[in-house]
Amino acid sequence: MGAGGKAGKARRAARVSLWVARASTTVLLWTCVVVLLAAAFGEHLAPSVLGLGGVWSGCLAQTLVIVQRPLLLPADRERVAATATATAVALPLPPKRIYKNNGYLMVSCNGGLNQMRAAICDMVTVARYLNVTLIVPELDKTSFWADPRSAFLCAVTAILNNSVKDCICLILFCCFAYSEFRDIFDVDYFIASLRDEVRILKELPPRLKKRVEQGYLRSMPPVSWSDISYYNNQILPMIKKYKVLHLNKTDARLANNGLPMEIQKLRCRVNFDALRFTPEIEELGRRVVQILRQNGPFVVLHLRYEMDMLAFSGCTHGCSNEEAEELTRMRYAYPWWKEKVIDSNAKRKDGLCPLTPEEIAMVLKALDIDRNYQIYIAAGEIYGGQRRMAALTSAYPNVVRKETLLPSGLRFFQNHSSQMAALDYMVSLESDVFIPTYDGNMAKVVEGHRRYLGFKKTVLLDRKLVVELVDEYKNGTLSWSDFSSSVKASHTSRMGAPSRRQVIPDKPKEEDYFYANPHECLHQPDELSAL
Repeated sequence: MGAGGKAGKARRAARVSLWVARASTTVLLWTCVVVLLAAAFGEHLAPSVLGLGGVWSGCLAQTLVIVQRPLLLPADRERVAATATATAVALPLPPKRIYKNNGYLMVSCNGGLNQMRAAICDMVTVARYLNVTLIVPELDKTSFWADPRSAFLCAVTAILNNSVKDCICLILFCCFAYSEFRDIFDVDYFIASLRDEVRILKELPPRLKKRVEQGYLRSMPPVSWSDISYYNNQILPMIKKYKVLHLNKTDARLANNGLPMEIQKLRCRVNFDALRFTPEIEELGRRVVQILRQNGPFVVLHLRYEMDMLAFSGCTHGCSNEEAEELTRMRYAYPWWKEKVIDSNAKRKDGLCPLTPEEIAMVLKALDIDRNYQIYIAAGEIYGGQRRMAALTSAYPNVVRKETLLPSGLRFFQNHSSQMAALDYMVSLESDVFIPTYDGNMAKVVEGHRRYLGFKKTVLLDRKLVVELVDEYKNGTLSWSDFSSSVKASHTSRMGAPSRRQVIPDKPKEEDYFYANPHECLHQPDELSAL
């Protein structure tokens, strides 16, 4: 065969390969679109059409097998840290609460892990006081903060950088890598430990399940920050009417204040006892804590300097023009983020931006945090990578992450942001000091849990003051000595000590969050208990 014939054959082969690649890509993308649409709008479409009949944990049996595992509590912290595995012992079940069942409540939690954690506590409490049966909550599969957030972030980045190959691979992963309740929490313990308060099932009874699969399901979002009377007067009649009610939004749907003491204490019981992580997550968490403890004290830094958070908040201080443009494009690319035009400088001066790695390094030094302490980064990938972390790692050479402490132990968790966040949550509870650099659900829920564990030191940064002091120091109007003194003086009362929640009538978003300071459940000093 001549050279011309070979060239023609090669061109035909190349065209066939290109056609196959395009066809495969088209099929793949449409498959992902269908899966994502099913996850996002499944409650509005007949489940039988979308093949979502098993979305409510249909593969789970009702049999309970319960084991008792040591918790990371003050009394046994050293023993647990020295033990590689937890010992399983028989757990005596609390007696079942007998009550007339008013119907069934299904809930779909939205948001990240800790937003969902608080929502689960609220929905258990609501189910208890409506005398209904709760179906094990469904975790978020539709919002940006759901699993697998990191993969979706990479996909968006690939789109912005015109990397079609990376985008296709990552979207494929996104379609199939969500975490269920049982992947994060010990579902059997959750059900059994609360049986003296409320009946919880893994799935609806067969007759009702079939009706739901056929599309007969009333779905609605409850009103935010409602008290228990709203649920009694508005939600309970609907449950009685329809037999099954689905609440498709659960974030901040129960008030912080003005609720009976028994309701507040049940929220705490669910949060601090019933919501245990799976044995696999707890085992990895103990291993991380054990490694850290062997090397001395450690500070957990909840460093929210990730690409998604910067894009969402519109905070670009210290970023290059190219980075700022990339973050802006990402914000506009995601339709659920409503705020698009943001003044980064104004927002930063108001204390509404995450502190940068450079700023937090200055704060740690000003607070006299020993440079030999380990600094554990509880966060995703830091935007700008090592270049942006240089100031922090220079000031504190022992900066570590779970990925560096257990490089091979995370392979089954690494692509599930909620499961990785669960590990960070466990390590954050055990740290000598916890410092969040931005408001958020993890920062608030960990703060409250550390109060419950004996008011462990949690530095609640005054970001508005910090950035003002940083700017004054950098422009030469403030000496280092004065900067350090001002940072210390302004944070002596912001270390997670006992206090009462601030109540702001008719402004629940502005008052203190219940889960950040559940003072009804804490052992307060006498002078605070009397208030």
